[in-house]
Amino acid sequence: MIEGTLVKLRALRAEDAEHHLRWRNDPEVVRFAAAGDPCFGPVTAEGVEIGFSTMLRLVPREAAVLTVEEAATGRVIGMVDYRDLDPFVGVATLGITLGEKEFWGRGHGSEALRLLVDHLFGAYGLNRLELDTWSGNERAVRAFTRIGFREEGRRRAAALVGGVRYDRVLFGMLREEWRPAVRP
Repeated sequence: MIEGTLVKLRALRAEDAEHHLRWRNDPEVVRFAAAGDPCFGPVTAEGVEIGFSTMLRLVPREAAVLTVEEAATGRVIGMVDYRDLDPFVGVATLGITLGEKEFWGRGHGSEALRLLVDHLFGAYGLNRLELDTWSGNERAVRAFTRIGFREEGRRRAAALVGGVRYDRVLFGMLREEWRPAVRP
């Protein structure tokens, strides 16, 4: 378990599937998490079950999905992940979804991402982390920038959300730019 002030990150469990099913069938969560990508949702319980069987077998040296719990109550509120971990080059791609909307804009997602970044730079000795979002997801853009990611580029008009074209915004952080969280 990786613990912060607001959230804890823990290994994914089979029972977390019920939360993923609910989040992936919530149009607002799908809109912000995946720019409305129909591959993310809506999805059936069988689809989530198939995805979970794969996620539960991920090898942490390559990829992992971690559950985000509220620290005070243990309530499951989201997930973070990393994938495409290349130990030779020292690069990985990150993702985050807070499925419980009452926690949006309150710092829980930023802390979860900070904890994941800390873990990957510390435990795996990576040199670079990257992630992306769509330009209409202003809350994510602010959060990524606030914790130290830098905008590195845009894929113009690469996201289609509600019939409107948005840019795909690419972010990166190098090891020397990271300021590790101070633990109490």
